Amino acid sequence: MTSNRELWQSALTQIELGTSQTSFRTWFRNTDIVNRDGATVYVAVPSKIVKEWLTNKHHKIIIKTLRSLDPSVRTVEYVVHRTQNTQDRKPERVRENASIDLQALYIDKRDNLNPRYTFETFIVGPFNQLAHAAARAVVERPALTYNPLFIYGATGHGKTHLIQAIGNCFKRTHSNKKIFYVTSEKFMVDFVNAITSGRGNSFKDQYRSHDVLIMDDVQFIAKTEKTQEELFHLFNAMHDNNKQIIFSSDKHPAMLPGFEERLKGRFGAGMIAEIPEPDIESRTAIIRAKIELHGFSIPDDIITHVAEHVRGNIRELEGILNMIVCKSQLKGKPVSLNDVQTLIKHNLKPAKGIPTEEVVRRVAAYYDINEKSIYEKTRKKEVVKPRQIIMYILREEFNISYPSIGEKIGGRDHTTVIHSCEKIKEEIKRDTALEQEIEHICSLVRI
Repeated sequence: MTSNRELWQSALTQIELGTSQTSFRTWFRNTDIVNRDGATVYVAVPSKIVKEWLTNKHHKIIIKTLRSLDPSVRTVEYVVHRTQNTQDRKPERVRENASIDLQALYIDKRDNLNPRYTFETFIVGPFNQLAHAAARAVVERPALTYNPLFIYGATGHGKTHLIQAIGNCFKRTHSNKKIFYVTSEKFMVDFVNAITSGRGNSFKDQYRSHDVLIMDDVQFIAKTEKTQEELFHLFNAMHDNNKQIIFSSDKHPAMLPGFEERLKGRFGAGMIAEIPEPDIESRTAIIRAKIELHGFSIPDDIITHVAEHVRGNIRELEGILNMIVCKSQLKGKPVSLNDVQTLIKHNLKPAKGIPTEEVVRRVAAYYDINEKSIYEKTRKKEVVKPRQIIMYILREEFNISYPSIGEKIGGRDHTTVIHSCEKIKEEIKRDTALEQEIEHICSLVRI
């Protein structure tokens, strides 16, 4: 039987082939498997920064490699060990330390909630104020204020943190409530396994017993007819019994492809709140909170530069901060603004920024129409298509929120913008010529 050390050394050999030498030396040095608990592998890492980096940037390749070597591996957890070199540790000492660290890391299997995700650690800014206020209201008046609560937005905007914060707050303030967090993918797998093994009724009873159900990434059960039917009946049973339901997704419920209309109707029956891209004020607040968490210090000019140039999702922001901290530790002195500029240049796509009016002007010129017509209420075919493409580009290329796009393009409702963006997305899948046309337009917009 392969030992933990042999398994990890074999994995590192494969990982090194697909990783740059600098990255491999920085993030995989002094790591080792310290324990196995069934299908879960626990990897020791030398610091919190390394743990976060492996979790956010290399987790997929790590678990894929381990599974290729040992198919019984299902999950990987990272454990911080601030002792001597991992490779030189005595196995007995490693196991003792691992048991101490893991107790603090365990997610409560009764509710699947991560104790790190709380309202106290959630950074509130203009971009997520509505979603945060709605989440707080749900805790104060469960099943009465917003039921269901539906949070949507692109990956890395903080959806999972916020919905789990609701669950953790319920645990503290409503100790008599039974809370359960689950991803839609896990819900689907559990449902299929239950039906296959003849435990369908037990599955139904288990889920209906919860007072608060939190389902993450509901988009992953698209086109799963039986799972959606089960969720529909579960929703009705919980809602009818005044039990709180919370969902998250990457899209507005009305625009979820592959879902039955009756289920989309249930999703939208309570409160729908988007978490768009964080604005510069919010990014600055997030940076300050993260570096404080690290017990680190960064000059104001660097904080401002990072906030201005690292847009998109919060994970990218955290990734750059981790690199700044790591580079500073490796150099043994604070990083300079020039160092940070180089890190951003080499690790992120260039920040996109162009006025909406300029996008409208360039697209109107491309289709040879009057740009003023884009803002008007006309439904002329020669104007509708360019307008929809403009909305699509503003959303996909510049990650502007739906309400903001609607406001900028003639004061339209955000649902109109969502419909336009989704329509173009669907047409691109079927029409290669349109896809090439939009790519050409995007190249003109990026200039």
